[in-house]
Amino acid sequence: MAADIVTSANDESKAYGSAPGRWSGYARELFASRRPPPLGSVDPDKIEAAAREKLKHSPGSFGFVFGNAGSGETYRNNRAAFGKWQIVPRMLRDVTHRTIETTLFGIPHPSPLIIAPIGCQGILHEDGELATARAAEKLEIPIILSGAATRSIEAVAKANGAGHRWFQLYWPVNDDITLSLLRRAKTSGYSALVVTVDTMAIGWRPFDLDSAFLPFLHSVGLQVALSDPEFMRVHGFEPDTDTDIPEFPYDPLKLDELYLKGDEKTRRGVQLAAGWGQQAVNGVFRTWEHLKFLRQNWDNTLIVKGIVSVEDAELAVDNGVDAIVVSNHGGRQVDGSISTLLALERIMQSPKVKAAQASGRFTVLFDSGIRSGADIFRAIALGAQGVLLGRTYVYALAVAGQAGVEAYIKSILAEFELTLGLSGYRNIGEIQGKAGEVMIKVE
Repeated sequence: MAADIVTSANDESKAYGSAPGRWSGYARELFASRRPPPLGSVDPDKIEAAAREKLKHSPGSFGFVFGNAGSGETYRNNRAAFGKWQIVPRMLRDVTHRTIETTLFGIPHPSPLIIAPIGCQGILHEDGELATARAAEKLEIPIILSGAATRSIEAVAKANGAGHRWFQLYWPVNDDITLSLLRRAKTSGYSALVVTVDTMAIGWRPFDLDSAFLPFLHSVGLQVALSDPEFMRVHGFEPDTDTDIPEFPYDPLKLDELYLKGDEKTRRGVQLAAGWGQQAVNGVFRTWEHLKFLRQNWDNTLIVKGIVSVEDAELAVDNGVDAIVVSNHGGRQVDGSISTLLALERIMQSPKVKAAQASGRFTVLFDSGIRSGADIFRAIALGAQGVLLGRTYVYALAVAGQAGVEAYIKSILAEFELTLGLSGYRNIGEIQGKAGEVMIKVE
């Protein structure tokens, strides 16, 4: 019987609930399997709960991803903002065949989704960023490697193969180290540099503070730095190789004990962690004037991540930046901050930003709060050209590794493609920047 169901489900002309489209077919796949989804659910809240359960013996690891700045108000603002925009579906339109393909920086992509940079993935799953990179290549989704990764630039590039990848920079004070990171990224096929400007210092995060949980103190999440020849030269060491990776699961108490016992490897890690702390995310705040250095030394796409102000978006245009990511770091930096969806709405009312976007010389991307296909729809309608997917994919990573990441991405894109069609639209171009036509705002 199961075989008959699969055969029938794969016949788009006859399958119950047929919805032609690259991603929509995932629903038929799940029905035909006659068993629960790979993650146990397609509901992001249940996937989050499954990750919490999976990491119950390492609650600090879960809290490191789950936690927010202060009271969590900004995170809640991010989510609440989506509910203020309601989609107005149109009926009796021929949207049988749809596509969510788009083009970013001259490169065609099967969807507007981009895998956001999230550090320390090696504390969530033994394969860490390698699993995410492999999933990204398989699904042809661009990935942004975090500068706080538990794997090197080169190792992730190898895992990502022919995939599209960008590198996110936590900006070192030492220009020679910065240039070394840029060279490595370019050599390893990273086509864009994403400069995070909202994390010159770590925000006030109660989850981490209450448990004194900071993997970086043990050099976990510093593998990009520890594999860098210039940074390691400064400290008198040879760069780590791709086999020098943090132990999984991450056990901070065990490492503290090893340090006290004089373990050479652990003490070296703590020493280098202190050295990197003098370089980045240490309270040294950069300015637009400093950005010229990166523009002069990176000849590919330059993206500034962490913009929520109209004035800053316009300054990005003035300073020759290729794109911005409208982001508040998922609510992890400033408590009580403006939601990113409201920030996007305000930024897209700027004549300067709209003109630069329309000319093709400026791209607006969106981050912070995306958890559903409807969320993607809303962000695109408000003017975003691409959306970054954050926390939920690493919850999926924690639960099921590469297969989990693939399953969640397929789920959210299937939902988006279906939402697009059920709302009466065939492609992204029919909704992009047209919030007033395809949605209504309610207070």
